[in-house]
Amino acid sequence: MGGPRQAANPRSLHFSKMHGAGNDFVVLDLRGGRPAPSPALCRALADRHTGVGCDQILTVEDAAAPGAVAVYGIWNADGSRSQQCGNGARCIAAWLVRDGAVQAPEFLLDSPAGRHPVRRLDADRFRIELGVPDFEPAHIPMRGFDAARDRYRAGDPALPEFGAVSMGNPHALVEVEDVDAAPVADVGPALQRDETFPESVNVGFAQVVARDRVRLRVYERGVGETLACGSGACAAAVVLMKRGRIDRVAAIELPGGELRIEWPADDAPVAMTGPTAFVFEGEWHEDRF
Repeated sequence: MGGPRQAANPRSLHFSKMHGAGNDFVVLDLRGGRPAPSPALCRALADRHTGVGCDQILTVEDAAAPGAVAVYGIWNADGSRSQQCGNGARCIAAWLVRDGAVQAPEFLLDSPAGRHPVRRLDADRFRIELGVPDFEPAHIPMRGFDAARDRYRAGDPALPEFGAVSMGNPHALVEVEDVDAAPVADVGPALQRDETFPESVNVGFAQVVARDRVRLRVYERGVGETLACGSGACAAAVVLMKRGRIDRVAAIELPGGELRIEWPADDAPVAMTGPTAFVFEGEWHEDRF
């Protein structure tokens, strides 16, 4: 029958491993005033050899303002903070539904970037609004430009032209003819280091396939290339929509899956629809967090 059950380790930390279109997360429940993870803990959790392995760590926290079910925090794999994560937002929504904190099909979540209406479409698909895109260079932020423009050049003239937008976090978009051959590993970190972006930047590489379909790869700030980036998919879509390259509703095909992006008008919020998945539950044991 086995030996006596061991008492739970008071220094253990429960987590959920999740992903949205391959963009994977470690989700921590910090409701009730539990402390935020340190950068060192985030790096340890995110390590794919000695930790759990993930692109970002997400936290579920008590709502700070009326109306929202919860607020979520975002840490990159290198321990730095992030302002937005579209795939992560859907995963937080699914986590709250499974937890029983949400029964209604529509609810509100708060993030470092603002408030987001969420709609549950079925067991694992969610639609979330990520806010109105901001193209003002100072708000992205970018140096060296006083007004928004369709295409920019970085301080390094060897780098390709790009579009830029804030989705609550900074994004640059490079349009390419073949996304499979795009110089993601070279141009991505080079743009992130460039003086144009004082807070670094997420770099997307987009191939327009049709008026309603785009192929995309994203080199994320603080992470590297990921299988999917929700805010990056929104950024790519709105830059290409504003250029007139694609329609106002489009499928964004990423290495890990497909997201549907809707942007009905320039002054409207961007909506993203996509899948979520629970991978496993676990306990992290460490001398100190």
